[in-house]
Amino acid sequence: MCGRMAITLPHDAMVQMFDAAPSNDLPADTANYNVCPTNTLAVVTSQDDTRRLRPMRWGFIPHWYKKPNGGPLLINARSETIAEKPAFRDACRNRRCLIACDGFYEWKREADQTPLPYWVTRTDGQPMVFAGIWQDWGQGDDLMSTCAVVTCDANADMAPVHDRLPVVLEPENWALWLGEEGHGAAPLMKPAEQGVLQLRRVGTAVNSNRASGPELIEPLVVDE
Repeated sequence: MCGRMAITLPHDAMVQMFDAAPSNDLPADTANYNVCPTNTLAVVTSQDDTRRLRPMRWGFIPHWYKKPNGGPLLINARSETIAEKPAFRDACRNRRCLIACDGFYEWKREADQTPLPYWVTRTDGQPMVFAGIWQDWGQGDDLMSTCAVVTCDANADMAPVHDRLPVVLEPENWALWLGEEGHGAAPLMKPAEQGVLQLRRVGTAVNSNRASGPELIEPLVVDE
């Protein structure tokens, strides 16, 4: 799964990376080392072959929810069932997006132990881009755009820590996922190749969703 990430890329860098036009109402352009569900993200969508960088709430809201918290918080969508689930199937066909970050956190959980956090990034040092889906919810002053990260089975790098992994897209597949190259995006929903990602243990400060600062991604130093 993906329940926490870090985003330090300035909006200008995202605009250049994705060749997208920025919306006027993007979230604050400040580094956030502890992005949590319900936070607002800068997300890339495409319509009529024009890409936009636009704000979205992380937490997909199905159209039948009467209020934003009218049901489970849907921050992830499983690739295996995304085309069948009533909440996601239309978005999977028609409203796909790209979610860029520096990396994400995952926790190794064992019985009777404090969850151990890991910081996961690309091995090549490039920004990580997740496959996402989005949907508008509400109307009038209550209208908001919402999104979820698509997940798949873990690859060999992630499996010792967790059994799920966000779908990480390579640049050559961004256009296909956004629908700019027609149909056929389903095969992209697969684990990253072994070696694309790297993991390192970090301190348990990030176990709190109120923690902040670049020290959250610093390698854990274990006293001998």
